[in-house]
Amino acid sequence: MKYSFNGKKLAGLILLAFNATTAQAADVPAGAKLAPVQELVRANGYEPATLDPNLAESNVEFYIFNDLFEGLLRVGKDGEAIPALAQKWEHQGNVWTFHLRPQAKWSNGDPVTADDFVYSWRRLTDPKTASPYGSYLASAYVLNAAAINAGSKPPSELGVKALDAHTLQVTLSEPNSYLLKQLVHFPVLPVNRKVVEQYGKNWTQPAHFVGNGAFRLSQWVVNEKVVVERNPQYWDNANTVLNKVTFLPIQGFPEVARFRAGEVELGYTTPPELYQQLKKTLGEQQLVTYPLLSTSYFAFNNRQAPFNDLRVRQALNLALDKEIIAGKVLGYGQQPAWTFTPTGTGGYSLQPGAAAGWTPEQRHAQAKQLLAQAGFNAENPLRFTVLYSNDATIKKIVIAAAAMWKKNLGVEASLQSQERKVTLDNINRGQYGVAFTRWLADYNDPSTFLNVFRSDSSENSPKYHNPDYDRILHQATAAQTPQQVQQYFQQAEAVLAADTPVAPVYYEANATLIKPYVKGIDFTRQGALYDKNVYLLEH
Repeated sequence: MKYSFNGKKLAGLILLAFNATTAQAADVPAGAKLAPVQELVRANGYEPATLDPNLAESNVEFYIFNDLFEGLLRVGKDGEAIPALAQKWEHQGNVWTFHLRPQAKWSNGDPVTADDFVYSWRRLTDPKTASPYGSYLASAYVLNAAAINAGSKPPSELGVKALDAHTLQVTLSEPNSYLLKQLVHFPVLPVNRKVVEQYGKNWTQPAHFVGNGAFRLSQWVVNEKVVVERNPQYWDNANTVLNKVTFLPIQGFPEVARFRAGEVELGYTTPPELYQQLKKTLGEQQLVTYPLLSTSYFAFNNRQAPFNDLRVRQALNLALDKEIIAGKVLGYGQQPAWTFTPTGTGGYSLQPGAAAGWTPEQRHAQAKQLLAQAGFNAENPLRFTVLYSNDATIKKIVIAAAAMWKKNLGVEASLQSQERKVTLDNINRGQYGVAFTRWLADYNDPSTFLNVFRSDSSENSPKYHNPDYDRILHQATAAQTPQQVQQYFQQAEAVLAADTPVAPVYYEANATLIKPYVKGIDFTRQGALYDKNVYLLEH
């Protein structure tokens, strides 16, 4: 999915958005017979950790936010950034101006204003909020964002201003080649200041919740369901077809069982053990397989011994038989990963290091040599614990990896499973040595993967620090041509390959169950799905 650079970078150039009428909505073909009841039930994997966009960090919340909120831009069916609440925009040098839809309202009837974005972005960046995405606007080079998130400047100095009720001005510290792509992501959604300040952490409860999306929060029963209903205040409500969406915190075998029973109409992901069987019995119409912009990997705590030793990290990376994990343990489109950025992200093709072309025997031999140099051998074996979320598929992967490390290196890796929210919290706080996790693209550009390892990134859970790496990413941001950007991204991947702060294992694919009467879904590599586009045929 290639993204055009036309009109994005040259200082002084004015960039206008698409006309407001290009915003997507449910596109029901003429003559289609709609179901009398427009209510969708979705499997959503897990219980959401929060419904506060400034505090969330995972795709579980992302899928719900796509219904409850609307930002300046959103993801189009081809992965591009398209107008959402902003109907047009322009920029002069480092100053961007976004013009909001004047008819946009919150679900309580309040108008959505530029001040709502100012409040949300300041709140996101304020270190007191402790957002997992606290550095997100710093990675976008919004003026003073890095200093604010570091605590050296007040949030009021963030480079965002409401020129009037429907005009938002964003000032950057320097050119940013991927700003528009970054604005599709949920951390920069608006929140209603009045409601947040009135109810504090309880503002996300159904009795208090106020959003600005095509749906409004109706129920949130912890560990049972999240229910959203059509929002009559939404500016494009006339083009929404669904009246209710129910998100169930299930995945794996329970999800498949409820799909077969007709209790789930759109799935989350399919267990690899059942993939071939489901493909045979359901066919491609009800089991849609597609690649994701996502990398699953083992994170190493670079500040904790022995993982502060480069040789240990490199050895563990080389000893993984990634082809086996991707092709046999999983086996429905996953690809072995030797770069952190998935192939084709943003239209770029970043080449892996030399190890990708070695035979397994060559990799294992080099891994043994590196581990021996680090002081580990049969008499002094490397021992550590792998942290992972209590998911059946993830368990299969970490068991396979531990067996490979044992066979190829003599390493003794024990496994520790935790509830998903606990695992994420421990990873974010650096309370781990090795952890299995994944990164799903925030937007369609390599920078969403590479920015994870910036020294000032709030998502830098491996605690990696390399000033040369930071400098390369800084150069990529201000590059003037796609060729220059490709060059800097390639250099950044080369540094990661040499430093090995993490061990990429495979690029994700998804196999989603979907009833044949569920229409209007565009399966993008970012996993973005908007229920405002969905409709149910008569069945």
